[in-house]
Amino acid sequence: QVQLVESGGGLVQPGGSLRLSCTASVGTLDYYAIGWFRQAPGKEREQVACISTSSRDGPTNYADSVEGRFTISRDSGKNTVYLEMSSLKPEDTAVYHCAAHSSGFFCPSGGMNYWGKGTLVNVSS
Repeated sequence: QVQLVESGGGLVQPGGSLRLSCTASVGTLDYYAIGWFRQAPGKEREQVACISTSSRDGPTNYADSVEGRFTISRDSGKNTVYLEMSSLKPEDTAVYHCAAHSSGFFCPSGGMNYWGKGTLVNVSS
């Protein structure tokens, strides 16, 4: 079991950068595939990025909307997964959640085992 806590959200201008953190207050993230998801008001939840456990920096995948701008990574020593976001756009505004899947390889939006409560990212001038 893991308990996930997100941090790092806030208000940022278009073109700016933020780094989100997903830390386990209980449990070890190394055993899980970790995904970042976002949900904007009135929109469906969207998977942003996923990192598997096949190595310390396991295979990753990204939504087309963030490819080349966002990077997901692990720091096993800190039991933390990061989402580095750059060239932010107003359409990136959403609540961002991290979630864990026990397969270690996949991040199915409808089937993640554990979820954090989320952190708000607001991209606005």
